[in-house]
Amino acid sequence: MYIDNAGKTTILKKFNGEDIRTISPTLGFNIKTLEHRGFKLNIWDVGGQKSLRSYWRNYFETTDGLVWVVDSADRRRLNDCKHELHGLLKEERLAGATLLVFSNKHDLPGAMSIEEISELLELNNIASHHWHIVWCSAVTGQNLLGGIDWLLDDIAARIFTLD
Repeated sequence: MYIDNAGKTTILKKFNGEDIRTISPTLGFNIKTLEHRGFKLNIWDVGGQKSLRSYWRNYFETTDGLVWVVDSADRRRLNDCKHELHGLLKEERLAGATLLVFSNKHDLPGAMSIEEISELLELNNIASHHWHIVWCSAVTGQNLLGGIDWLLDDIAARIFTLD
């Protein structure tokens, strides 16, 4: 999730090996089921427009991981992004969910470093969730697999520890 135009749909399509040349804003949501490393991932790609954000909480049931996508070249909307993220993490149905932050569009001129984004999003203040931030490029696919692998490892360690 993230506010609009961060690259959520592009990341999902790239990860799934789909064509990314024609992508339009997500109005509502897309659901994909992917297999990766023996795990079945049910992924909800939820639109980020302001008018859709109030519906996000409808998609939280049995959420093990949350992928938050940040446009690392869009400095002016990062405060809004921080506000939305910290609000979501207070949701009871997301308690304990692993948080992966993708710093997307890292390959664009003026893109912020993951250290800057981490500081601006106040990620170090998040004690309620395991979190990790990874830079990536949805267009080239750089670092997408590394981020998803970290997410799966963290979820698996947490779930298998509970058994």
